[in-house]
Amino acid sequence: MSGDNGIAPEYVLSGIKVVDFSRLLPGPWATQMMADFGAEVIKVEQPGIGDGARHNPPNYETTSAYFHSVNRNKRGIALDLAKPEAQAVAHRLIAKADVVLESYRVGVTKKLGIDYETCKQLNEKVIYCSITGFGQDGPLAPIPGHDLVIQAVTGIMGVNLERGLGLPEVPLFQAADYSAGVIAMIGILLALMRREQTGEGRFIDCSMFDSMFSMANIALTTGMAHKAGFSGEPVMESYGGNPRYNHYATKDGKAVAISLLEAKLWREFCEIVGRQDLVDADESPADRHTTHGDKGEVYKKVLAEYCAARTRDEIVEELTAIGAPICPILTPTEAIDDPHVKHRGLIEYVETPGEGRIPQIGNPLAGMGLSESNRSPAPTLNQHGEEILTDLNYTSEEIAKLKKTGAMGS
Repeated sequence: MSGDNGIAPEYVLSGIKVVDFSRLLPGPWATQMMADFGAEVIKVEQPGIGDGARHNPPNYETTSAYFHSVNRNKRGIALDLAKPEAQAVAHRLIAKADVVLESYRVGVTKKLGIDYETCKQLNEKVIYCSITGFGQDGPLAPIPGHDLVIQAVTGIMGVNLERGLGLPEVPLFQAADYSAGVIAMIGILLALMRREQTGEGRFIDCSMFDSMFSMANIALTTGMAHKAGFSGEPVMESYGGNPRYNHYATKDGKAVAISLLEAKLWREFCEIVGRQDLVDADESPADRHTTHGDKGEVYKKVLAEYCAARTRDEIVEELTAIGAPICPILTPTEAIDDPHVKHRGLIEYVETPGEGRIPQIGNPLAGMGLSESNRSPAPTLNQHGEEILTDLNYTSEEIAKLKKTGAMGS
């Protein structure tokens, strides 16, 4: 037997209703996870434009692949929250919600009539999560939250500057966005548990900066040592200075990632390449994440020559045979097609109106029975608008009036 949103009732969040006012990445990804775990999620977007993620390339037939990757299994309605009539609809949604999530800049929700104080008056037990760049208060609070600037000020990107390595590269992974999504999820789940105990709702101030900073402990180890009165030397080297924890080009123009940190693995590699002279009998666990000093340049040369003389697949086959953590550097398309990804059920295909059969990244907990893999596609803009309004007891005449005033999408 399934619930109103087609989710079997045995899933942990079955029966939980979420109103999602967020856009782009952190909020939509968090609410998608909640939908995977059984929650009913209603996505509220701006008429005509929708979530900005709809317009990020590359596209499928009509809509962004990115948008589809973080908005599956939701129902969608378009409301112009600048209009009182649309705010009234939002208030009806909020009154029935367990969770409200938004990602506007500080102060904007009050203008739109969906701030926490308003929501609390409508529904005193509501869990309200606000995702911002730098939190509700503090010197940086007014700055909009974009992943690049968050990573810059957490100290992670400054590791290169600290070590005299020049400007860092622009990060290839949106770590600040996803860390905020994870912390938002944890905060919401904990607040729901606390509500079971006390009956009380809660405001969750989820800062992208706080979330990312809390995960930057490795990057900040030198700074923490300094603050405690110590030299911070040698630094923990996991940023490209350790030749045994690095990536190398291969004979066929591809690349591999090599992680020969442990002395045992390094010794076995040296035996394979006939360079037992590179084995250091005095190597200790403290050498594991260092540059290896003067020996590092020799190690780097040997590894580079070894990889340059073999294809990517030859290297992987040879070194995985000794249990070494050596993996190919895959392109995005190769990663999606990888046999391990298929074995773990991490890609599924969903028939999507207007797009055809498109891939979706599966929930990593699906195989444990906590999440159902087969989900409905992301909604088209205002796809479920009339259906949602009908659920809220709006009459057909009232729905027509909302459309006429522009408060709701067509």
